[in-house]
Amino acid sequence: MLVLGSQILVGFEYRSAFEPGFARLPPHAQYLKLVSLGIMLIAIMLIMWPSAFHQIVEGGEDSERLHRFTTRMLCWALLPFALGFGMDTFVAIEKQHGYTPGLLAAFGMSALALFFWYGLELWRRAQRTPEIEKEKAMSEAKGEKADDKTRIEDKIKHVLTEARTVLPGAQALLGFAFISMFADAFDKLPASSKTVHLVSLALVALSTILLMTPAAYHRIVEQGEETEHFHRFASHVLLAAMIPLALGITADFYIVLRKVTDSILLSAIIAALLLIAFYGLWFGYTLYRRAHHTHAATQSAPAAAD
Repeated sequence: MLVLGSQILVGFEYRSAFEPGFARLPPHAQYLKLVSLGIMLIAIMLIMWPSAFHQIVEGGEDSERLHRFTTRMLCWALLPFALGFGMDTFVAIEKQHGYTPGLLAAFGMSALALFFWYGLELWRRAQRTPEIEKEKAMSEAKGEKADDKTRIEDKIKHVLTEARTVLPGAQALLGFAFISMFADAFDKLPASSKTVHLVSLALVALSTILLMTPAAYHRIVEQGEETEHFHRFASHVLLAAMIPLALGITADFYIVLRKVTDSILLSAIIAALLLIAFYGLWFGYTLYRRAHHTHAATQSAPAAAD
């Protein structure tokens, strides 16, 4: 999950140096982009390191030493990610609104990432460690019980796969949001469209941070264990991340529509309809189907008992 996020952002970091708007940035902003690229590369180096360690040191074997090494590397890799988010946010905001707003936005973005990737985990780890030990003891005492329900290992695998499905789209959109600000056409947009774009950038960044949170939570709080608690947490975070993602997508779609049609009203109506479609399919229909299944199960339970 982390490497998916890093490789797309690094690609856009490389490309931004060749955009026309990059040359018009003040020198300090250009150097900051360079530093951001450097620390993103450090993140990639740390994320990919366990693969080499696994094959060279462990010979492909799964071991407790590999587990500890992977956990340490992934935890450290999140730190340059958070700093890189903040630096890119500073450059984007400073370009439109000045130094001080850019600095405040950068601190806010990095603080948000650090909270979801470290603060939340360290707080929950202190609470969850005794619970994890108790759950492991109960699981060992009961042994594996076969039933018709999906095993917790498979449920976790499914939710993480679903998060990896959403993540590349969010990361690609985030990279586009950052790099489009260096295009000549962006400078010609109305001020209101530029503001909408910055809001979209913030929403997609929030979605990206949330989608990467389960990886940190699994390693720091659950210590790599597969638990029902982690499955619930990952599921909630995945659904929460899809809310700002839909808003960010439709906000940038509004900007494109307005640029092509030159009509604020028409663009707003079509973008609103698109947002309704996103939420209607992702949440409305699915909640309806859940209620339908729950009702059917409730009706069939008394019949089965009789």
